Amino acid sequence: MEQRQYQINIAESAKHENTLVVLPTGMGKTIIALLLIAKQLKKENNKILFLAPTKPLVTQHAQFLRKYITLNDEYIAVFTGEISPAKRKQIWDKSRIIISTPQVIENDLLSKRINLKDVSFIIFDESHHAVGEYSYVFVSEMHKKEREKDRLVLGMTASPGSDINKILEVCKNLDISNIEIRTKYDRDVRPYVHDLKITWKEILFPKDFAHTIQLLRKALSNRLKFLKEVGVIESSSITSINRTKLLDAQKKIQQELRSRTKPPKILFKAASTQSEAMKIYYATELLQTQGVNAFKNYFQRMGKEAISKTSSKASRVIMSDQDILEAIAIVKSLDIEHPKLYEIKKIINQQLELKKESKIIIFTHYRDTSKHVLNQLKDINNAHPVRFIGQASREDDKGLTQKQQASIIEQFKEETYNILIATSVAEEGLDIPSTDLVVFYEPIPSEIRAIQRRGRTGRKMPGKVIILITKDTQDEAYYWASKRKEKRMRSELELLRSKLNKQFENAQSIYEEKIKEKQSQKTLSDYHKKEKQVKITVDHREYRSNVVKKLSIKGANIESNQLDVGDYVLSSRIGVERKEVDDFLQSLIDGKLFKQVSRLRESYSRPVLIIEGEGLLTKRNISHNAIFGSIVSIIVDFGIPILTTKNALETADLLYVMAGREQRDEKKDVAIRGGKTPMSIKEKQQFLIEGLPNVSAVLAKRLLDHFGNVRDIVNASEEELKEINGIGSNIASDINRLLTTQYLDE
Repeated sequence: MEQRQYQINIAESAKHENTLVVLPTGMGKTIIALLLIAKQLKKENNKILFLAPTKPLVTQHAQFLRKYITLNDEYIAVFTGEISPAKRKQIWDKSRIIISTPQVIENDLLSKRINLKDVSFIIFDESHHAVGEYSYVFVSEMHKKEREKDRLVLGMTASPGSDINKILEVCKNLDISNIEIRTKYDRDVRPYVHDLKITWKEILFPKDFAHTIQLLRKALSNRLKFLKEVGVIESSSITSINRTKLLDAQKKIQQELRSRTKPPKILFKAASTQSEAMKIYYATELLQTQGVNAFKNYFQRMGKEAISKTSSKASRVIMSDQDILEAIAIVKSLDIEHPKLYEIKKIINQQLELKKESKIIIFTHYRDTSKHVLNQLKDINNAHPVRFIGQASREDDKGLTQKQQASIIEQFKEETYNILIATSVAEEGLDIPSTDLVVFYEPIPSEIRAIQRRGRTGRKMPGKVIILITKDTQDEAYYWASKRKEKRMRSELELLRSKLNKQFENAQSIYEEKIKEKQSQKTLSDYHKKEKQVKITVDHREYRSNVVKKLSIKGANIESNQLDVGDYVLSSRIGVERKEVDDFLQSLIDGKLFKQVSRLRESYSRPVLIIEGEGLLTKRNISHNAIFGSIVSIIVDFGIPILTTKNALETADLLYVMAGREQRDEKKDVAIRGGKTPMSIKEKQQFLIEGLPNVSAVLAKRLLDHFGNVRDIVNASEEELKEINGIGSNIASDINRLLTTQYLDE
């Protein structure tokens, strides 16, 4: 392993505080993690957690650590969903280093099979994913909660993007207070950077395609004129339209549909026309940038869809459009392919003649193209190509499993294959060896993805990148968009260090002020800590929801159960049904809403309905009066209060406070009633006694503890019942009257 000064410098900085490392692909981020792991292993009774987004990455990191760390392999564990939960628990207990995807750790934390109290160091690989509801965020929150002191975090990424707010969100979610950014221009990195020659080759668009393009543009122009007439696009000119403008038109149409109680038919026609325009635009782009094969495959799939029972109106209209049908017929008659394919063959031939043992990656955006390129390269001398695609499958193209992906990479390293024809799955993270040449079949507008693709060459030796661009097509727009964004990202990265340091300083001073303020006054949370832990029973279908994650972070004791009624049980009397806005509206349309509400009312004396999310009156084409009427009926006729929340975090806060108050003030246990059989004998006994008038779960337990069995409770006199704490004359009288009144079948 080569000793590199920038890696040592970064590791030295990162050992003192939680750090985000931004380093180009191939510059050894994992070695920095290794240096920090070695320091952490000097501690006793601690664990290290290494998280990565995919299973192949997890396997790759495990192999790396086992190669360079002088620990027995049994102390370095790999967690996957294929290992049983019970087995994972055993492995966790005896391991020092655990490498896993974040989803597996999240599941084990929610199920309480593991905790993070002993984890002193967490590494988040590809840490730019730590935004929104991604599992990294939950794991980080649980780590902060379970280990407040002596905890270290390392985030690693090659491509943070140019949005400083997103980077700050990653830092906030991972509790990061230090950032180490390096580019190839930094003094301590420059000695290790190899030359990278980037060439872009202009490909002339075939004249044979011209008439087909004219027909497609004519069909598209007809749609654009209509969309301009209804006011969702500003211009119907073919030259001024692009994918972004068509997507904006779709948003405008959907907003109009949602905002009107009875939308006019022209709006529905506009929605269908926009979909047609999008499909035709996409087909045009395919022919211009990919070629005949991709174009034919696209319309073959659309033709099958058009005659299926589930077909969209847009597909049926397109496949009956005479201009489109003529365009398809012309393409089928053509005996040529896109010139890019000939250029690819020429490039590969030249590279293998120059250096027979070359390793080459060809990136294509479309799977159809990757398959076609593979077939074109098979006949080239010394070429051993293989496709490298994602896991998703469709009827005519089966995806690769993670095991197959790992096998292909290994065979590429061992030179069984020397040409990898890859889609975007090969851009991020995977340990694909450095190559002599990277070819872009088409440019891509994302600066992050362009950097990741280029990073596959020029690691240990000078490298080459060739980008194919079809002249006067969308290829040129994408190329210049990527160049513009990359230039901006480079300049902003230089400013980012000082900006972030200022942000961190400000955040730290605000944090310190809040700590002082918190120490000087008691808050509601201080009082909560003195009480027993809040217990909430959750329906098993809700168990992976963001609400449950937030409740776990807050410290609630979550129990999963198969509930017949409701989603959350907070006590013997409070059952809560949670409905997101879409679910609430769909239940109203389906006629299921009032059945669910009725069962909730029958099962709990204090039922609650929570409607979560925004757009209750605008998301669906439902009369406002119908929505208001259903809400009024639930509140007035069923006596069920309705509470609204904006998101999962607010719902979790509300449930936590509600459960805390109910269980603290009234000492009410979470009831068995509402749960699903089969139950144990003990649970069945409690279930029966809870059915007596005004008998809660707590009183049911007291009665059973005192009398010993159900029969003695039923036979007890009112005086004997009143001996139980909590049962007065009224409750005893109600119980006695229920048990002794003659049943009359009137």
